[in-house]
Amino acid sequence: MTTPTMTWTRLTRRLGSDHNPLRRRSDLLRAWLAPAAVTVFLVLGILVTGAAYWSAHADNAAVQRAQRSWHQVPAVVQHAASGPLEAGHGANSWVTFEPARWRSGGKMRAGLVPVTSGTAPGTTVPVWLNRSGAVQIPPLTRGQLADRVAVTAVVALTGLAVLLGGLAGAARWLLDRRQLAAWDAAWRAVAPRWSAGG
Repeated sequence: MTTPTMTWTRLTRRLGSDHNPLRRRSDLLRAWLAPAAVTVFLVLGILVTGAAYWSAHADNAAVQRAQRSWHQVPAVVQHAASGPLEAGHGANSWVTFEPARWRSGGKMRAGLVPVTSGTAPGTTVPVWLNRSGAVQIPPLTRGQLADRVAVTAVVALTGLAVLLGGLAGAARWLLDRRQLAAWDAAWRAVAPRWSAGG
């Protein structure tokens, strides 16, 4: 049965706080690497998430401002879009660019427009144009904008975790090399006396 005293003893021994005279400074540093990395991750994680959140919101605001100037026109698809033709365009559909014609500024225009896979020729689809008349992908929905914020935060936190993990791994590797060098030096100092005494 594990008691709180046994747990505390194990924890202090693992963190190098048990006053063991044989414990080296490198042992202490190695023992505190993981807790230090976790603490730094928790503190910096809040800051990184906040910065990523505000950066993504600023980017979303710029995208929404640009999208407000767009206008929609009907376009007639000229060729069949590759892919399955499904009612409701289910999970097996995707967006592809196909030739189409539309009227803008009193003139007939032609070009590639985004359509759902399986769209038949002659189908009328809505096309978004910017101020200069260039075709745009459909504006981002509120859900897509929220997803961009979430993905940005997750990527930022993942990057921070990878960076801190890499730094902790490099520090552990350096400590191990230093400890091996110290053991080697100690052995070279003791080995001649040991062989002479034998």
